[in-house]
Amino acid sequence: MSSLTPVEVSRRAQLKQRKPQVFAKVQRFSAKIKAGQSIAIVQFQYDYRCNFRCQHCSIRRFQGRKDARAFDLEDIRELSRQADELGLANFVLTGGEPLVFPDLAEVVQAIDPQKFYLVTDSNGWFLDQAKAQWLYDIGFDKVQLSLDSLNAQEHDGFRRAPGSHKRALGAIDACLQAGLNLILSTVVTHQRLHSQEFIDFLEFAKSKAVGTFVTYAKPVGAWEGNFEVLVNADDMDYMRQLEKKYDVFTHLTPSYGMDLGCIAVKRMISITQYGDVMPCPYIHVSLGNFFQEPLKDIIERGLRLKPFGCHETKCLVASDMDFINKYIVPTYGKELPVPLEQIFGEDDFLDKPGKLYR
Repeated sequence: MSSLTPVEVSRRAQLKQRKPQVFAKVQRFSAKIKAGQSIAIVQFQYDYRCNFRCQHCSIRRFQGRKDARAFDLEDIRELSRQADELGLANFVLTGGEPLVFPDLAEVVQAIDPQKFYLVTDSNGWFLDQAKAQWLYDIGFDKVQLSLDSLNAQEHDGFRRAPGSHKRALGAIDACLQAGLNLILSTVVTHQRLHSQEFIDFLEFAKSKAVGTFVTYAKPVGAWEGNFEVLVNADDMDYMRQLEKKYDVFTHLTPSYGMDLGCIAVKRMISITQYGDVMPCPYIHVSLGNFFQEPLKDIIERGLRLKPFGCHETKCLVASDMDFINKYIVPTYGKELPVPLEQIFGEDDFLDKPGKLYR
């Protein structure tokens, strides 16, 4: 594992001052990875309600389900307890659009912001100066703001929300003024990656001194079967070249001294509103249900699967057609998430623990 960059050192110092309990857990990450343990970000899909209907929505088929047990505040406290016990240090509260959740403050309190670095996703529609300051005050550390083009018409069309581009631009300044860390989250297809518009987008982010998190297009959710938008190995090599010039990154980008490759299970789990634990937000397979067994057992099961228990240099669900055809296409048309045993077989499990980092 490599040393931290000056920017990363500065951010760790800020974390130590604002949330010392979180800092202490993060300091143990290197040892946990070397021991073959997960340091997963808990991407918590608490509520699927949303004020947008985006073209690429990955959780569309999760919305509207009413016949299953869902998280209440006591369940969230137990999830927080178990995650803290495992040494996990990061929560991403998502949905849906968190700023339409009527109980967002209560949810944050149940997670306990002093124990976790808290991030929220947002489309920016309701994220004005007052709301940004409120997010900071209740314990959030960072906002991951969706912006998918500098062209207002293109962004609004992609998000199916006229006026959303203007509001997202306003949200950038609101977050920065409130002292929130901010990254722009943008969906990149094979076609967009090589466009001048994307370079202009990165230049804009650079002018604002904010990073850009690239979400590669995935053939799931509203984009089931849309393989034309997927990136390939050459595209990911091109992205790595862009990373040398811009503050742009994907989940494959080494950070804080760790090169984990694909972060599914080892550095990311997604927990649905109904307790199912998935390897990542885009692999709609349940490794187990939090309401039925301990989080520790579910994560360990995930790490025993070959695609997640070893270092993988590419984004499997965004670029590997063998993986997609074997593990993603079989989820199409089924109630999501699909139980593990319906997708993975005995041959998919490791005989011994894999190496999680490089």
